[in-house]
Amino acid sequence: MRPWLLALSLAVLPGLALAQIEPGDPGAGKQLAATWCANCHRIAPGGPGPASDIAPSFVAIAALPSTTSMSLRAYLRTPHANMPDYRLSREELDDIVAYLLMVKP
Repeated sequence: MRPWLLALSLAVLPGLALAQIEPGDPGAGKQLAATWCANCHRIAPGGPGPASDIAPSFVAIAALPSTTSMSLRAYLRTPHANMPDYRLSREELDDIVAYLLMVKP
């Protein structure tokens, strides 16, 4: 391997690794979900949630192939007729997205 290519690789790789780290605290996201989301969604297998299937579980949402950090952020920032508009702060949004991605099978 050429020395300049090795040097470039070593300079770029740490930045790529950091770019893949998601912001947010999944534990705080679970607490927020238990407070705000569990009225309609089952937020964890066997965990808090509604008595009916009024809305999909967090595990079902996370399992969708289209579920990514970006898609969750876009969805949660957009008002929906059947979902309360909680006006999440950036930190709250980061935490809930981190939790949803953590329950992804």
